[in-house]
Amino acid sequence: MRGRARIAGVDEAGRGPLAGPVVAAAVILNPRRRIRGLADSKILPPEERTRLAALIRGRALAWSIAWADRDEIDALNILEATLLAMRRALLALPVPPTRVLIDGNRCPCLEDLAPGCTLEAIIDGDASVAAISAASILAKTYRDGMMQALDACYPGFELARHKGYATRAHLKTLRRRAPSPLHRRSFSPMR
Repeated sequence: MRGRARIAGVDEAGRGPLAGPVVAAAVILNPRRRIRGLADSKILPPEERTRLAALIRGRALAWSIAWADRDEIDALNILEATLLAMRRALLALPVPPTRVLIDGNRCPCLEDLAPGCTLEAIIDGDASVAAISAASILAKTYRDGMMQALDACYPGFELARHKGYATRAHLKTLRRRAPSPLHRRSFSPMR
């Protein structure tokens, strides 16, 4: 890929939940190893996300996953923590991108990325840009896996079921018991 554009797509999962980290992924797709079916992770069934995540990890030129934990979310705010996770994911790529396309309307600070690398925020990019769709899928499947694993550490919250989102059952549990160490204290109803 020497001399060719290396476009990294970046997206996150977990901005809205009441518990757990915000996870970001960065993906540089390999144009010679296309992946059919890439789409915004929110519209894909879990089985399809899992299938595509394996293809992305196997066929992409480069990929990485990073996160900001609950303490960072509470200290910085969710937007800044999301941008931090995105920055970490980009800096962890084993191959430096020449261009970065980010889902949303804000770009993280990346002055120490490869010289000449350009950044562009694209609203709804996860639905229209393949590399961002791939990042969306990796971030979502990784975060879901984290929450499923953390469910055993914090029984009674059903984290594997709702992944920390504000479902009726989750809110009902929070009315009956104190939040876990995973719960974002800066988020309502924990405040």
